[in-house]
Amino acid sequence: MADSMEGLKRTHYCGEVLTPGETVTVGGFVDTVRDKGGIIFIVLRDRTGVVQLTFNETTDKAVFEKAASCHSEYVLMAKGEVRERESINEKIATGRVEIFVDDLRILAKAQTPPFEIVDNTNTNEELRLKYRYLDLRRKKLQDNIIKRSKIAKVARDYFAENGFIEIETPMMIKSTPEGARDYLVPSRVHPGKFYALPQSPQIYKQLTMVAGFDRYIQLARCFRDEDLRADRQPEFTQIDLEMSFVDVDDIMEITEGFIKREFKEVMGIDIPTPLPRLKYTDAINRYGSDKPDTRFGMEITDISDVVKSCGFGVFTSAIESGGSVRAITAKNAAAVLTRKEIDKLTEYVKGIGAKGLAYVRWIDDVPSCSFGKFMAEGELEAVLNAAGAEKGDVVLIVADKTSTVLSSLGALRLKVAKQLDIIPEGQFNFLWITEFPFFEWNEETQHWDAMHHPFTMPMDECLQYLDSAPEKVYAKAYDLVLNGTELSSGSIRITDYELQQKMFESLGLTDEEIEVKFGFLVDAYKYGAPPHGGMGIGLDRLAMIMCGADSLRDVTAFPKVQNASELMSSCPAAVDKESLDILGIEVTKTEE
Repeated sequence: MADSMEGLKRTHYCGEVLTPGETVTVGGFVDTVRDKGGIIFIVLRDRTGVVQLTFNETTDKAVFEKAASCHSEYVLMAKGEVRERESINEKIATGRVEIFVDDLRILAKAQTPPFEIVDNTNTNEELRLKYRYLDLRRKKLQDNIIKRSKIAKVARDYFAENGFIEIETPMMIKSTPEGARDYLVPSRVHPGKFYALPQSPQIYKQLTMVAGFDRYIQLARCFRDEDLRADRQPEFTQIDLEMSFVDVDDIMEITEGFIKREFKEVMGIDIPTPLPRLKYTDAINRYGSDKPDTRFGMEITDISDVVKSCGFGVFTSAIESGGSVRAITAKNAAAVLTRKEIDKLTEYVKGIGAKGLAYVRWIDDVPSCSFGKFMAEGELEAVLNAAGAEKGDVVLIVADKTSTVLSSLGALRLKVAKQLDIIPEGQFNFLWITEFPFFEWNEETQHWDAMHHPFTMPMDECLQYLDSAPEKVYAKAYDLVLNGTELSSGSIRITDYELQQKMFESLGLTDEEIEVKFGFLVDAYKYGAPPHGGMGIGLDRLAMIMCGADSLRDVTAFPKVQNASELMSSCPAAVDKESLDILGIEVTKTEE
């Protein structure tokens, strides 16, 4: 039988026991037990830290024997006097004190855990996720979850102070095209019909603007049925906001104030504002990415003009076909990027679409060059000058159609930077990416597709090109990037009814499709909609970076793994036939 708490009430958290002479009552999990014969030390742990409980020959015999029976992860409450420790432990906040216990209650016994609950664990993640409730007892994960909670609180406080109204939007909505697959919920009342879980509250938050709530905020749960990765979960939270009577600068300004507040209150770091901005085209050309990590250099250089007449056919044919030749220069990397390592990088870029990788490795007086025998006198020197290379550097070059060149070098830039360990820790580089293309060309369908949701406003000066030159149309859209991770996307919305219809038509939607998918929003605009825009900031990703975590799983209490299952509860799971019959659903294919 477990002991009762009767007569005891917790007065302090373990990590807050600091003052000698006080009588305190604490509760928590047993971290470690050291039985020295005539003296027993129990380290008790809760979410604030640990404190040492002490029992010796002067302790009541029944209390001493109870302490001797304790093991790791037992749940205890203990009352006693705080005393100064003889052996000080400076590694913990309570390392100068201990509690000399006179009342001990064992509230719950525990079996031996399947793994040791320590921060620097070697236990594989699959086992830890199966017993996630035990894994969450580790201080590192608890600190992450607590910091995430503080980030959410600061968000609510900041936006409330700036006149935003928190509005909850529905979790079961109509399925509309958002870019990823919906999670569908069958309706019992309407057989054969389905709700969708929201990929974002996009349409509803725009309708709050039509309704006259000029500043909306919500910590919104969102769901997307897409492949998982380290910074993606099938369900996630975004700090969702929308504002009326604003333009791009207004939304950026309020967001920058939020970022500044978050980092100051949560981490004590001053983020200088305004944040830098970079046009989409410039970001792609310089970094090969629309979410560049600017904590290090190694920018992409276009060397097409330098090599367009050289003797190396790979370069010249790429340029003649309308492509380009571009390079990144890894400074002082020749010793690390050996020929063997460069061969590995070559296989890497081939795996992401490039035909190959040319290089210059300048470790000796005469550079080693994979294409040197094709170059006339002075041509290699011109390449090195164009690439800004010096002795000790490695130049990596890709020649192909420009989109392939840029994407390959963008990915290679990150891979090489990690290999060279030149990405600084503890640095937070924010960047706005602006003026995104409105359309992107789809090679498969030979059609211009929208890069954004269909309510995104084109830039005013681009409206004239909607029909005649889609490639010249840019959007009033913007992303906020932090250390190479996309934190948020946003845009100014179309509110003009005629322009919205024109945008639907330019995307190839028929009147029937418009009515079925977006009819209620289009109807709302007929009754007057103020100009508005907004964005959704990924709370999970923000927390991941602020916690220095490698994965969203480290800042999510109960995450999914790569196949979108939750190992702890074995979710998703089969449902009995009776439940399916009620919904009018028949399963024709099951997972083996």
